[in-house]
Order: sequence, then structure tokens, then C-alpha cells
Amino acid sequence: MRVSQGSGDSSPTPEGPSRRSFLRNAGLAGVGATALGALGASPASADTAVDAADAAGRRPGGIGRWSPDAESLQFTLAVMPDTQYLYWGSQNSLAPEPQEASFRYVINQSGNPDNNIVFMAHLGDLTQDADPTSFQAVGKAFEVMDSHNVAYSVLAGNHDVSGDDTRGSTPYLQTMGPQRFRRSKSFLGADASGYNTAHTFRAAGRDWLLLAMDWRTSEAGFAWADQVVKAHPKMPVILTAHEIVGSTYDDNVYPYESGDPENNAVITDYGQQVWERLIKDNDQVFLTLNGHYWPSGRVVKKNAAGHDVHLHITNYQNRYFGGGGMLRLYHFDLERNTIDVETISPWILAQPPAERNRMAVLESRLTTPVDYFSIPFDFDQRFAGFLPVPVRPARPANKMLVPGTLAYWRFDNGGGDGSQVTAGQPVRDLSGHGNDLSLATVAGSAADALTWSTEHHPDQPGHASLRFAGGRNPLHGAYLTTGARAPLNAETFQRGYTIEAFIKIPLDWDANNNGFMALLSRWGAAGAAGKHGRNTDPKEPVAQLCISNNGREPQFNCYPLNQSSPTTNWGHGLPEDTWWHLAVVNDGHHTRMYVESSPVADNPSTDSVGIASLGLAWMLGGHSYDGAVDQVFHGWVGDVRIVGRPLRLDEFMTK
Repeated sequence: MRVSQGSGDSSPTPEGPSRRSFLRNAGLAGVGATALGALGASPASADTAVDAADAAGRRPGGIGRWSPDAESLQFTLAVMPDTQYLYWGSQNSLAPEPQEASFRYVINQSGNPDNNIVFMAHLGDLTQDADPTSFQAVGKAFEVMDSHNVAYSVLAGNHDVSGDDTRGSTPYLQTMGPQRFRRSKSFLGADASGYNTAHTFRAAGRDWLLLAMDWRTSEAGFAWADQVVKAHPKMPVILTAHEIVGSTYDDNVYPYESGDPENNAVITDYGQQVWERLIKDNDQVFLTLNGHYWPSGRVVKKNAAGHDVHLHITNYQNRYFGGGGMLRLYHFDLERNTIDVETISPWILAQPPAERNRMAVLESRLTTPVDYFSIPFDFDQRFAGFLPVPVRPARPANKMLVPGTLAYWRFDNGGGDGSQVTAGQPVRDLSGHGNDLSLATVAGSAADALTWSTEHHPDQPGHASLRFAGGRNPLHGAYLTTGARAPLNAETFQRGYTIEAFIKIPLDWDANNNGFMALLSRWGAAGAAGKHGRNTDPKEPVAQLCISNNGREPQFNCYPLNQSSPTTNWGHGLPEDTWWHLAVVNDGHHTRMYVESSPVADNPSTDSVGIASLGLAWMLGGHSYDGAVDQVFHGWVGDVRIVGRPLRLDEFMTK
């Protein structure tokens, strides 16, 4: 196996790296400790715009302010690998312009919410020759970062130093050592040698720790780094070094990509030392970044806790103009649970497109799978071992009884998890209006057709639900129904209404067996209520909140008092195995559907007043057609609330 590298003095040792296991869901909570102010960003889209004037620092007033948003759940870490070919002072070859353009981009994009760059990490090999003249030029280029108080880190590569971190003074240390960061709010400290440094940055409302380790770290250096991690036990850690992994393919193909882009790197002999001494037993380390080798690659390994560590190599020194000061941008999105990665050259993008040469056109953006990709990343799950996410506590039922509440059902006072709901266990209407629910079972259904469950939406007031195991072909299942004298049966909602519910659809949901299952429906056929005309089915119920057979889209179909035909609201497809909050709000004239408090597209403007009623019961989990039950819900149903007025978003049960 050949692997290109920056010095020729070590090569990766193959091992059997595990494939990346993709993660899903969630968000993140708060941490505490040191920092500067920083943060915010949206994911790398297929055409992330780069403002050429910003990148070149030509906007009014020149370079902007370093102004990241420390609270936004989107932020960007900028990574700059091996810029050595730009600084070869011993042969009178200095070309700082590409790197300077990237520095201006980092500063100007810190205040752009679509990027929100909060920190920049250099991965070493700042120079080709470690010559004082080279470092003099490097130091001058970095002055723009210092003068704007940018949060950044550097480390020494094998072209900057020799030996390990006990080497003593060098031009690198004299120019880029700890003294350079003495005024930086993000600088946490350095070891005794000065070659290993620690930095923090504030992002997504928490503090993150970044270690910048020497080309070859001594036992003392590793011990210092381990101590730093343990001294900040609640901080997620990003480890940067010049060498940890190398690519499993060579640069003899163009564009540079080969094999599985998610598993095309291996840990090196020295990288194994870093793994054993610093990464494996420190669960806080979730991402490592290194240069040195090329082409780019990545792999995922399991640490001692069984959690994923993403190990990435990024290096462009072999490309046009020594990489042109390229930046690898890691866009963290804690709302989408994704890290989007893109690679750009701000120096090239700042050039007028008509003036770019052929190589500049090819290298402005790297879009092969090794340099442009996304990592699904469940931040809550991955960090839970050292940063548990506080669980939102259950809220008392009486706190959910907003003015106008007509019915409120929740399921946290039933049987044990997985136990059967029985006829002797009515579900009480906690509003106090007497709309209690009782069990109805389709003949021949299994004993576990309806069971109690402790599963629930994370923002649900009651920490419980009902598990319905219904469907058709043949019809089976159990559901709940209001009594014959329940006040809700006669309610026509002329002043508006809000219907809310929490649901989860299981992985075994099937369109043929479970399509158009009703979460909530009202007995009474449309034809019997005198409804006719366009889109009218005289045999369907006068009101139904269903999950369709087309991609599990929520549908609210209602026959209002003032219309002879129905009005229908359609939501988008709901993925399985995920909790959703649904709401239908009518303001007395128009009905809107919401999924997770977000309005759907198909909300008709039809004037819709109230809901037709024949004075018959409501069903939770059941659906009727032509006067008979024809479908039963399949999945989980959490708290359900019906209010006789339109609620604001901030009055929903999720708030």
C-alpha cells in the first residue's frame, strides 16, 4: 500500500477500521467553563455561496469584525491544513496571499449566520523548511488574526520542527508559541514545552475544548493533554495533530477519490500511540483532524466506551498552488444532528470568475465524496456519557387545562409498561367535563391489542402513552370511545377549536394494512349530516384526524357547519419510529395544521366554521365508514387535548 505524505519518514500501518455507524435524532444542552464568545451556522448546501468581496476583505470598511454567535445551534469550525509550499523562505519563495485570503474569509464569515465560523484550527507544516525567514512571513500573515481577536490554534508539523516536543526552542516556538496567544480569550494553556496547547471556544451555548498537539508528543505531553481533558469533564473534545491517520489510496487518480469514502483511512504507527495514550479512554474526544498525508480520507473507530470517534485526514498541499490556502469547513448543526463538511479556496473564490485560470476553476471547490460530505451525528446520544441531557420533567395535568379546554386525556395513571388495557380501566377526561374514554375491542383481536406504554414525546406533559396494535386485512385492534352522554359529542365548535396529539408510527407500519388509520374521529356519516357535493363521501365520518396511506401524511378531514362539502388539511410525510406533535387549529373561519409547531403547506383558505355533529361519540384510535368501524390505529398515542378556541403556538402542549 502506497500512501503519499508530507515527509517520507513514516507510513500508515493497515488495520481493520470499523465502518461508520450513522447516528440519528436529538439536540444538546448546556455546559459551563472557560471561553470566548462564538458560534452559529447552517449546513453546507450543494451551492454554499461565498461572498467574494468578504473573502477578499474588499467590502466597505475592509475586513469585518470577528463576531460569531455563541448561542446559535449552527456553527462552523474552519480547518486549514499544510500550507508549507507557500512559505519556503530558504529559496526565496514566499506566497502568503492565499492564506491571507482565507484568514479574511474566516473573520468575515464569523458574522454570517449561514457560516458562523467560531474557530480556526491549523494542522501543521506552516512552512516547508522551518527557516526563520519562512516563520517571519508566517507570523506576519497571522497578525491579521491576532489584530481581530480571532479564536484559532496552530501546531507544529514535521516541516516546522524535528524530534519530539522536548526539542527546546525553534523558530516555530519563537514565532507561533504560547506567547502569541497571551491576549486570546480562547487560549486555555500550554504544556511546559510550549508545543502542545489547549483552546476553548463557545458554540451552541456551551464550551468546546480543542487540543493542538505537537508533531511528536512525549510522554509528558500526553500526560498534560490527558490532564486537561479530565480537568474539563463536561466539554466535548476535538483533537488536532499533524499525524493520526493516513489514506488507504494514492494520489494517482484524479479527482482524488477511491474506494469507500467513509472508510478510506487507517491509523498510522504514531497515530496508534495517540489513540492509546489520549483518545481511546477519553470518551469526550469525538473528532480528530490531521494533515501530513494526502489524499483526504476518514474512518470511524470505537473507543473504550464503545462510542464512535471520527478520524479525518485533510491535506491539499499536492494540489494547485500548494493547496491555495484551502479551508475545510465543518458546519455543526445541533438542530439537524448533522455535521456538514465542505472544502473551498477563499483565495480563488475571491477572484472574478472571468479572471480565474483553468486550475483555479477546477480547485475553487472540492466536491468529491472525500471533501464534501455529511455526518449524521446525534449530539445528545454521543455526549451522554459525560454530558447527560436533562430530561424535561412531566407537568401536572392541571397546568395543561388552558381556558377553553373541553377534553384532556393522558395515560400516565394506567398499568405498567406493556400491560394490557382492560375494560375496567377507563381513561378519565382530566378537564373535568366528563368526556371519559372506555375500551372497545374488535372481535378476535389479540390480548395486547391496546397496551400501556412509558414511551413519550420529549416535550409531552405526561410521560406515558398507549400502544395501539391495530389494522385491517383482517380488521383487528382495540380503541377508546367517549360515552353516550359525553358533552363533547354534541360540541360543534362554532367559535373555533384546537386539537392536539402526540403520536409515533412504528417501523412495521404498512400502507395496505394501516393506511388512513385515525388518531381521532367522530362517529356519524357525512351523508346523515346532510353533506353532499364536491369531494363529499357520504359514508365517511364528519371529522377525522388520520394518517394516510401515502407516505404517512397526516390528514384532517372535516365537514364544517357552513359548508356542504369537506375541508381537508394535509401535512407532509412523517418518518417512522419518531415522536411527532400534531395540532389542528381553527380560528372560527380557517383551519391550519401544524407538525412540531410548524404550519404545513396544504392549509386551505376555505371558510370553515365549526364541525358537524350528529350527537354521536368520538373515537380515539378508531375509524368508521358507513356506520361501522373499518380501521384501528397502529402505533403510539400520547397526550390528547381538545380546546374550544384557537390556541397560539406558545399555548401548545409542547411549550
